[in-house]
Amino acid sequence: MRHSTPLPFDANDKPVIWTVSVSRLSDLFRDITLEYDDLATIEPIKLGFDEAARHIRERMATERCDAVIAAGSNAAYLKGRLSVPVVIARFSGFDVMQALARARRVSDRIGIITYQEKLPELAEFASTFGFDVAQRTYATEEDARAQINDLKAAGIKAIVGAGLITDLAEEAGLTGVFVYSATSIRDAFDNALEMARLTQLESNRHRARGTVEKDTLRAKHGINDLRGESLAMEGIRQSVVLYAKSAATVLIQGETGCGKELVAQAIHRESPRTLGQNRPFVAVNCGAIAESLLESELFGHEEGAFTGARRGGHAGLFEAANRGTLFLDEIGEMPLTLQTRLLRVLEEREVVRVGGTRPIPINVRIISATHCDLEQRVREGRFRADLFYRLAVLRLTLPPLRQRPDDIVPLAEWSLKNALASLGARPHPNLHAEMRACAPVLQAYDWPGNVRELRNLTERLALFLAAEPLQALTPAFALSVAPELMHSVRSATPRLPDSLPPVPLPVPATPTASSPYGNSHLPVPHPASESVSAVLARFGGRRDAAADYLGISRTTLWRKLRAEGQS
Repeated sequence: MRHSTPLPFDANDKPVIWTVSVSRLSDLFRDITLEYDDLATIEPIKLGFDEAARHIRERMATERCDAVIAAGSNAAYLKGRLSVPVVIARFSGFDVMQALARARRVSDRIGIITYQEKLPELAEFASTFGFDVAQRTYATEEDARAQINDLKAAGIKAIVGAGLITDLAEEAGLTGVFVYSATSIRDAFDNALEMARLTQLESNRHRARGTVEKDTLRAKHGINDLRGESLAMEGIRQSVVLYAKSAATVLIQGETGCGKELVAQAIHRESPRTLGQNRPFVAVNCGAIAESLLESELFGHEEGAFTGARRGGHAGLFEAANRGTLFLDEIGEMPLTLQTRLLRVLEEREVVRVGGTRPIPINVRIISATHCDLEQRVREGRFRADLFYRLAVLRLTLPPLRQRPDDIVPLAEWSLKNALASLGARPHPNLHAEMRACAPVLQAYDWPGNVRELRNLTERLALFLAAEPLQALTPAFALSVAPELMHSVRSATPRLPDSLPPVPLPVPATPTASSPYGNSHLPVPHPASESVSAVLARFGGRRDAAADYLGISRTTLWRKLRAEGQS
């Protein structure tokens, strides 16, 4: 057999392969798995299509998987929805001939149904050897069922196909002839092992060269971090996988806190040009840096270009992101003068440093993001139309959290578990039920800060729950910890009482031997009752702490301070 010579894997680091099937193919996968036990850790997943995609994404958030093996329509469905490589098990021409020979023993009239594409050589083969073969294709299970019923009505008694087709054929009272052979499945396993081997060698090569990028130049998040099972989030993940295949610019639009940079990092991580190569991901907030500094940060500067210029000059972010991705957050805040320079860089694929004359070639993918309506700004003359269309070759709009209420409770539960873990605390055994009980409270709120605000709220809840392990997570407790939820709850869920019983809340104070968080009881102020500048003053000017308290980003905090006349 082809895999008889062991591949050069670390014995303690065998590749992890998952096989996916809900049909009789799973039996063949199981039999072949026994031959590969010494070469890989192989696990069957007996789910299909959307259920399989959700299951794999959920597990990959905490587990490792090097390759997935699937076949037919199931494989095609998973390939565009998973970040892990999907190896498609394909049947050979010899498999088809063997299957037709078995079908011929049942009937002279045979049907063969394949996924999306016909077999062009089959017509000539059938004519040469006197086979009466009706070829059909399908795209969905309903389509496959209709094709089988049509063939049955035409007098076909034996149908050749993959697992789904043979199962449906037998449901219809026909003979199903399975087309895959053990040899074809072994080929798929060999391909999965080879893919894992190359990935490991590439990773080892980069470690040996010491080319692992600094954290500031590396995308930390991938598609598995885009959590949520709503149709909207499934569409976002599919778009990420699709857009990652292109080098075209991407414009991501969405409200503050929707996860625009998270999506940008996922596109970068999924791109074939960056996979396994630690290519840089460089992010800059165009609205948080003064115009004079932003130009130097983006394009770099030569020595003596301006007062205070670094000796020897300084490479800009375009150069730092070469062969990787430059993420321009809040692109709508970029001054018009810099928009002109940016357009030239995009068109010429070269950058000239401030104070310099020498063009420096660059190969950078641009992903930009904004919370504002850029098309409206184009109409107002505040954003260049030619730059807008250059940045928005591919577009992606992220839905706010209030438009996907089914994701709120699962996201809150997942975030709360992570927050508790970071405090060294364990979640209650009945946390899932407690979160469901809080669903009316959480879903009634508008979440103006979106997922970021939800995460900040769960971190607050985790702090109090860790300090009082016996405290149950009830709607009243959640409202006491987060009084900003109260107005929306009262207006949207009249069944709740107008006044909730007070819940004594532990807040961080002097640590004691029994509780590292202390147990003082202080009132929790309502963020909406204070101005942003007052909140900032209460936190001693610490903008990160004030932003976390308000459930907004530092960029939004900066915008609100500017609106209040603060700098």
